[in-house]
Amino acid sequence: MHISPQSVKSFIAKFRRQKILVVGDLMLDRYIYGHVNRLSPEAPVPIVRVRDEKNMPGGAANVARNVKALGSGASIFGLIGSDQAGRDLLNVLRADGLSSTYVTTVNKTKTTVKMRVIGDRQQVVRVDWDNKPAINGGLLKKMCLKAVKATAQCTGVILADYAKGLICPEIVSSILKAAMRNKVPVAVDPKVNWNLPMDGIAIATPNRKEAFSLAGIPETEPARNPLNDRALLRASDILMEKWNPSLLIITLGAQGMLVARHARPPFHVTTFAREVFDVSGAGDTVIGTMLLALSAGANDIEAAELANCAAGVVVGKIGTATCSGKELLEFTRDLRR
Repeated sequence: MHISPQSVKSFIAKFRRQKILVVGDLMLDRYIYGHVNRLSPEAPVPIVRVRDEKNMPGGAANVARNVKALGSGASIFGLIGSDQAGRDLLNVLRADGLSSTYVTTVNKTKTTVKMRVIGDRQQVVRVDWDNKPAINGGLLKKMCLKAVKATAQCTGVILADYAKGLICPEIVSSILKAAMRNKVPVAVDPKVNWNLPMDGIAIATPNRKEAFSLAGIPETEPARNPLNDRALLRASDILMEKWNPSLLIITLGAQGMLVARHARPPFHVTTFAREVFDVSGAGDTVIGTMLLALSAGANDIEAAELANCAAGVVVGKIGTATCSGKELLEFTRDLRR
């Protein structure tokens, strides 16, 4: 690692000065925890004896939760339905100290819910209630005006797209124009079929599969060294030319991440995870930590290493977890021992 524990401590202290707006698809993550002792006589599936249930912020709300855990202020911009799941989501947002000022409740819309059943620290099954609200007409105009106002009140914006409909050209364009006027950096976690405005994007963080799909080329088997992976580097070059971000971070799972920059060679940051239990939400941690680190004055390599360390913390936990500033500092210290 290039970054020192002293620098990590300094950056974490600066996180507290940030006010990050997270824009995207909001979801409620429900977890059912239990023990598995036998298979069902009705089908070859495990029987989970429930011992606990928990609601947590999911989707873009989990990105905001990650930002908040690192010490920054966090506001959420998105839609929920006027249903029990929506009310449950608002309750967990408030419990986590997340601002829901820019969350809009829409009648006749159902809140997206993802329920995970965990048996003895392993995910047994996931059940989704998916929803794609129609955002048009008066609602779209209202959301665009609200987006401009919200952007002017923050120090950084994260566009967290989960392909549920909120991240659309009109809203993205409104945010990017407001961000340029207010000199606010914008980071985006794009999904497939990303044909949206990208003018002025500071950070883009697709994963490997998404990067190949968005670049329009077939995905290949990963090379042992990402810097020698010709197909990956080609996908990176295509996306840098297509989107023109200040930084392109392609997350590579167990291989860490590839970081591409303008007029400089790309670099690779190896994974720092010590033990992996659940990769749910690791990408949320990466984009949140990356934007905070750069806003706090970290250079490209320092920010990437911090983001990788934070991801290393969360994959060692069960569920869509977060990394606190204290955990991040301890993790980086442990790596040097």
